Amino acid sequence: MTQAPLKSVPIAGDSMVDAAYARLRACGDVGERIEAAARLLLIIFDEFYGLLCEYPYRAKCAFETMDPHLSIRISKERLGLYSSYIAEHGPRVLAAFPALADDSKIWDALDKLFVAMIADRYEADIAFSFAHSIRRNISHEIWRPVAYSFPPPSKLRAFSMAAVHRRLPVQGRIDAELVASALRVPGFSLPFRDLKGDSHRIVKRLERLLYGAPDVPAPTALEVVDAGFFRDRTAFVVGRWVLADSSIVPFVVALKNSPEGIYADALLHRVSDIHDLFSSALANFHVTTRLYYQTCVFLYSLMPRRPLGHHYSTIGFNHVGKVAILNEIGEQMRRSGERFVRSPGAPGTVAFGFTFEACAYHLKVIRDRPTTSYKWGEFPGVATVVDKYRIVHEINRAGSMLDSVMYFKLRLDRAMFDPALLEELCEQAAGSVQVDQDGVYLRSLIVQMKIIPLPVYLQTADEQQIREVIISLGHCIRNNAATNIFNKDLDSRNYGVGRYGRIFLFDYDAVEKLTEVKIRTNSDREPGEESVPDWFFEEGTIFLPEELEHGMQLMSRQARRCFREENADLLTVEYWQDVRQKLLHGEVPGLRMYPDGSKLGSEAETETG
Repeated sequence: MTQAPLKSVPIAGDSMVDAAYARLRACGDVGERIEAAARLLLIIFDEFYGLLCEYPYRAKCAFETMDPHLSIRISKERLGLYSSYIAEHGPRVLAAFPALADDSKIWDALDKLFVAMIADRYEADIAFSFAHSIRRNISHEIWRPVAYSFPPPSKLRAFSMAAVHRRLPVQGRIDAELVASALRVPGFSLPFRDLKGDSHRIVKRLERLLYGAPDVPAPTALEVVDAGFFRDRTAFVVGRWVLADSSIVPFVVALKNSPEGIYADALLHRVSDIHDLFSSALANFHVTTRLYYQTCVFLYSLMPRRPLGHHYSTIGFNHVGKVAILNEIGEQMRRSGERFVRSPGAPGTVAFGFTFEACAYHLKVIRDRPTTSYKWGEFPGVATVVDKYRIVHEINRAGSMLDSVMYFKLRLDRAMFDPALLEELCEQAAGSVQVDQDGVYLRSLIVQMKIIPLPVYLQTADEQQIREVIISLGHCIRNNAATNIFNKDLDSRNYGVGRYGRIFLFDYDAVEKLTEVKIRTNSDREPGEESVPDWFFEEGTIFLPEELEHGMQLMSRQARRCFREENADLLTVEYWQDVRQKLLHGEVPGLRMYPDGSKLGSEAETETG
């Protein structure tokens, strides 16, 4: 089944937006001004949303023209689009209607009109979030919270029942023509290099996967999202095999482009590999469909252990994801009967963490002042640290840095917090937290997926697990370096282990650009030489690669040995200087997004996940 076509959202254009501002300024009656302001917000939103929906097609063009610089620029622009619109139009709306800053009743009346205007739209939740972000920008009172929620969806909501996927029935056994039909779904303007050959190679893999054991039910259909998924140099076809017992097997094909044409590079079917591919630790996917809700439900069917809120963020609808994450936390708290308590493990030097056992997330506020173990000189302040987390959210996180979902001027019920936690929060982060009889008001809140701190994981890991996570730790550091990220606090406590054994950096107060770091060494000094090295007097961040292993503070002797064996290149000046020079010359390093064994040129045995 092909999805119903969506009507294009009109892009307002400067003339329409300017005319709407002029109408608002011309109104004298308060009621007329409220209505004009509501219509202005809708016109601004339409312009924003029209541009937002263009980015996936621009990403498709970047893939087809093999332009990685354009792909990176598109991702960066798209992530910043929402914030730039809010930053531009918040002050403009306030200047045209100053009463909005002080009279909450006027905002409430405007909100009611705006919700009525958007109730039947497919993108109503994004529009609602957009209007409240404008309100948050205009409200100068720190402790006046603005809703992170959506009104109930209208029964007439456009395209709410439209299918986002095509269903391709299996006639007998899977054949190359069925697979070729799936590979054509993104609708490329370029030819494949060898579509028939790629399809046969994929069928050969599928024969082992779907027909290799007598107890595996036969596939009855292939369901494919009716869109292309684009990120960096790669495009993806995303689907699922529906088996005779109604169970599913993921079907994701990675496509690359070359001067000879598009070709299939890898086939992924293991849940762990799909989970890593769609991790929010990577840059967002650009998906050529506007049916974002149905797309996320489809992705959730492939990765049911990944919270739905993060699926929205994965495909670039971060503000829908914010609301979904708050709803998930609330539901997890209701089911468990638990409350927020201080996070277990060593307390953060700069961030104060809290969570509860049944929660899928870890929440942070930034301390007013760091703990005594802070080692980076003068503390730059809460706003600077929060900004570092924001920057990480807006870059390609290279598969190695947890995304940070950020909330501002948020209110949570006081009953959600353990009293001892509230006392600590008010003591450690009074500039970011205020408590009254009913509510807890957070000036800024950082939410990340919950993972196991690396030192905690190593305490119970066996020999094979230790080697695997140390290898992953090396990949994490290299991937960060490839995207110009350097964590000057290379301490294992800042890294964690995800659900499927992958290592992620999750603490960003010591993150710097690698191109601004000075790579130096003491390895050229004579043993026992007591003179002060020349680099000691240099300003800025100095990094000595030979001290990396010591800086990690790995308590396990085996972990230290594995680090030296598996990551010897990271201990050399040559490695870091080479990456730094490539970045300075504008090169775009490739990233490892899926296992080598999944590549179609590999004859490695595959296993179901």
